Amino acid sequence: MALEAIKYSRGELRILNQLLLPHLTVYEAVKTTDDGWNAIKAMKVRGAPAIAIVGCLSLAVEITKSEFTSVEALVEFTRERLAYLVTARPTAVNMSRAASDIGATLCQLVARPGATIDSVEKGLLEAIEAMMAKDLSDNKSLGRFGAEHIMANSQKDKAIVLTHCNTGSLATSGYGTALGVVRCLHESGWLERVYCTETRPYNQGSRLTAYELVSDAIPGTLITDSMAAFAMKERGITAVVVGADRVAGNGDTANKVGTYQLAVAAKHHGIPFYVAAPSTSCDLTLEGGEGIVIEERPHAELTEINGTRVAPPGIDVWNPAFDVTPQDLITGGIVTELGVFEPSKLKEALQAKEK
Repeated sequence: MALEAIKYSRGELRILNQLLLPHLTVYEAVKTTDDGWNAIKAMKVRGAPAIAIVGCLSLAVEITKSEFTSVEALVEFTRERLAYLVTARPTAVNMSRAASDIGATLCQLVARPGATIDSVEKGLLEAIEAMMAKDLSDNKSLGRFGAEHIMANSQKDKAIVLTHCNTGSLATSGYGTALGVVRCLHESGWLERVYCTETRPYNQGSRLTAYELVSDAIPGTLITDSMAAFAMKERGITAVVVGADRVAGNGDTANKVGTYQLAVAAKHHGIPFYVAAPSTSCDLTLEGGEGIVIEERPHAELTEINGTRVAPPGIDVWNPAFDVTPQDLITGGIVTELGVFEPSKLKEALQAKEK
């Protein structure tokens, strides 16, 4: 990958501080789960897959540097730290799903005959470390499924894609989800251009997605959030492709705020709207989007830019970090590493694949 947001070797984790991009490229050490929690909360690392990977790897680093007196102490520490990491950002499901999966692995390790502190710790670290390779593999499969589906349903030889927020190497272990679809289109010679929104108020599009497009020489154009509907009308958009922080069982999808209005505009213009997300972002325990907890961010993200106040003191602020797009607006489909599914058929399809 041209960009590497997470650098890990056993006992050492460094993350690219995305708050400083595109001006500075600084890797910071993450030595404890407190460091991991703070990095996620402050959005030094963001993107649902990356949140889970960094959270779990911060636990792996802390485990390697800790001394445990018994298997029970290791288990208690692991479970408590996982529960703590889940609280850093509540909307993205990947961290809570990873915590559940690691917890299940822990139970299996402890249940093995002759389990020791060393054997349980070794198995735990291997399970956590495998997350990065699995995420990268899933992203590439997802990208291929999405790119092929877009072209199969297009009358054009090349696609013009609109995307929102950042869903690339900086939001995952590498390659990306929605931006992975764009990458695959580009690698296959099928991409004419990608339009990326600035993604206010945190500017993940202008700071991060644009940075990735330039770094990888992908033809891209930056637009403001308020230009998206006009771009659909005037710029020949083939498809809108966005990521997801949580997908409910019926296909309702929580993603970066501004996604919902893109789906409404795409429906009006007859442009297929895709959600690209690994199955780890799909929360089949939720019947619909109304059950998704929406994180609200500090007011200063709207009232200030780089510490300079741009709004008058005393103005009220509402700053949800995400919105929910109902499944009937996801007209292209939900792209996963297992294939592209109609939102209403997602739950059935994923459950069948898991059997």
